[in-house]
Amino acid sequence: MTDLSQYLPILLFLVIALGLSSLFVFLPMAVSRLTGAHQPTEAKLAEYECGFPAFEDSRSQFDVRFYLVAILFIIFDLEAAFLFPWAVSLGDTGWVGWGTMMLFLFELVIGFIYAWKVGALEWE
Repeated sequence: MTDLSQYLPILLFLVIALGLSSLFVFLPMAVSRLTGAHQPTEAKLAEYECGFPAFEDSRSQFDVRFYLVAILFIIFDLEAAFLFPWAVSLGDTGWVGWGTMMLFLFELVIGFIYAWKVGALEWE
């Protein structure tokens, strides 16, 4: 039989976190309704994007290049973020860690060259 009493602090933490987050969401709404600050108007309920009214259908299709650039940015940004913990722990990992990171960087450079040759970085 498993002793589940070890999980009680985690459960207590989750209950408190859920309660506080609900309080932060719903308390301001309740206070605004009770104090009379809740006065929705047509201008307040209107949809807008970037500070001005939307001029197209919200379900219009985006060009695939936007997604491609975003994915490439995330990929190369995350790989750059892997360099920091590696640099900090290089003294502990030694030559094996250095060789593994050089292989990783080689694969990154190959991927970058491939994206460049295919034209994924070009914006027409």
